Amino acid sequence: MKLYSYWRSSTSYRLRIALNLKGLSYETIALDLATGDQHTQSNLQRNPIGGVPSLVLEDGSVLTQSMAILEYLEAVCPAPSMIPSNPLMAANMRASANVIASDIHPVNNLRVVSTIKSMGHTQDEVVSWMNRWMLRGLQAFQALLPAGTKFSFGDAPTLADVCLIPQLNNAHRWGTDLSSLKRLTEIETRCLAHPAFDAAHPRRQPDAI
Repeated sequence: MKLYSYWRSSTSYRLRIALNLKGLSYETIALDLATGDQHTQSNLQRNPIGGVPSLVLEDGSVLTQSMAILEYLEAVCPAPSMIPSNPLMAANMRASANVIASDIHPVNNLRVVSTIKSMGHTQDEVVSWMNRWMLRGLQAFQALLPAGTKFSFGDAPTLADVCLIPQLNNAHRWGTDLSSLKRLTEIETRCLAHPAFDAAHPRRQPDAI
């Protein structure tokens, strides 16, 4: 498989973690979002929204949108599972993951912050915008977690953790105040010690700057 990725892309980071957790082999093909590689015709043919990630399967099929790809990986490679077996727990886990994927990320991604800047807002205003939505979303994520688990929804990583860790990486990058999120930073420490998460970290990617 080929993963079209950018080292700082949190959605690409999600897929690297999941592929590593599943023990699946893949080749990383880096696209530089900072210089506009996502807008090339070849990438638009793979990914019509003009972004990353895209996962090209061994038969040439192309998958886009990280959450859809994560569900695909779970379906074709169910062990180790990233979804709790209890239906209620699974629904709550998906809700938490989507707080990040649907509520935080869409208002903080590159195309949105670039548009905000083009409207005349300063870098400080843009960072304040990002931190506002990251903190609000991460507080909601923490409030949804069950008590007493090592990871977000159990003693092993789930899709919630796969979404959480890249978002926390962004939060550290932009200086989000995480003092009210002790539970999340404790989970982060456990995740980052896990080989699958460690290998997926942005600083370990071939295109890292």
